[in-house]
Amino acid sequence: MSKITNSAKGESCSIRLPNVCNHNNETVVFAHINGVRFGHGMAQKVNDMHGAYACSNCHDAVDRRLKTDYSITDLKLAHYEGMIETQMKLIKKGLL
Repeated sequence: MSKITNSAKGESCSIRLPNVCNHNNETVVFAHINGVRFGHGMAQKVNDMHGAYACSNCHDAVDRRLKTDYSITDLKLAHYEGMIETQMKLIKKGLL
């Protein structure tokens, strides 16, 4: 694991999907953006700077392991917005 992925421990969820997010910092991990457009699939992760701190529920939702009423577009948008918030935290931590 990298310093960036390890930095998720104890953080708050940056995706926070309403009616999905469990708001439990103990379940937060670094959720990589699904980068099919960038030559990566689900099993091939993009660079560690391209992801968001995500609780277990939001991570499962954006990776589509958890069925929600959100469209794929809405899930991607929430993940990208979470990535921006996470990148700001990573800059403050000196990891980006």
